[in-house]
Amino acid sequence: MSKPSIGFIGLGLMGGAMVGRLQDQGYALTILGNTDRTYLDAAIARGATEVSNAKEVAQASDIVMLCMGTSDHVEGRMRGAEGVIAGLRKGATIIDFGTSLPASSSTLSEEVANAGGHFLDAPLGRTPNHAKDGLLNIMASGDKVAFDAVEPVLKDLGENVFHLGAVGSGHTIKLINNFFGMTVANAMSEAFAMADVAGVDRAQLYDVMSAGPLHSGMMGFVKSYGVDNDPTQLAFTIKNAAKDVGYYARMTEDAGVDSIMVKGPLEALNTARDNGQADEMVSQMVDFYARRFKG
Repeated sequence: MSKPSIGFIGLGLMGGAMVGRLQDQGYALTILGNTDRTYLDAAIARGATEVSNAKEVAQASDIVMLCMGTSDHVEGRMRGAEGVIAGLRKGATIIDFGTSLPASSSTLSEEVANAGGHFLDAPLGRTPNHAKDGLLNIMASGDKVAFDAVEPVLKDLGENVFHLGAVGSGHTIKLINNFFGMTVANAMSEAFAMADVAGVDRAQLYDVMSAGPLHSGMMGFVKSYGVDNDPTQLAFTIKNAAKDVGYYARMTEDAGVDSIMVKGPLEALNTARDNGQADEMVSQMVDFYARRFKG
């Protein structure tokens, strides 16, 4: 059986790695990039077809994948005369791999259904390095029949592929996941900065903490920069972390609850973003806390 034709919108760090993986697996791709052509040109060199707008992507594709920064970006590519919905093939499936607001996903799902297609939200866990090898965690939700039809493609991209229920469930779980992860990252970053203030060795602090039940992968990512001066182990920018934690805060407000825990990491990430660290990696929040403590 021939593979479905795939359209991909958003070839940044993660999207570019995913496109490379899909090309490794023999899929034909129609692509639409952003301002950085690094991954776009690499995909074209391997046979992908570039088009000028999202409508043309949809017209050429059985499955349209989006990997974009914000809900506004996704909605901008989905709607309008040159949007995905305008060019949607009957029965085609749209997959939003970004981290978006659940309410936005629900609304887009209705609009796609009215146009004769299917919509899945499928945010991602792990890093672009995992994406290159098809080892992502994929948190999909939406119509189960549509999910079953595209699951083989998702399994070419992910080691762990989940179906989590009604549309929006994937983004809800991803936002909770990222809130927790960024809270841990900020706590570990501050712990290293406090070690400096207290005159203890960062590496020794980490060795003690990681020997007990506090040990986690996120702690290790922060240690890779805070001790080893390598920010690349978690390829996730501070501006994206601030966006995701901000979405979590908005989700709590929409649910009518007051989150105490979100306030600290959100303030720290927003402040770091607005003071020159937007494009640095989350592990470099260590520098933010170190500078703050020095006064």
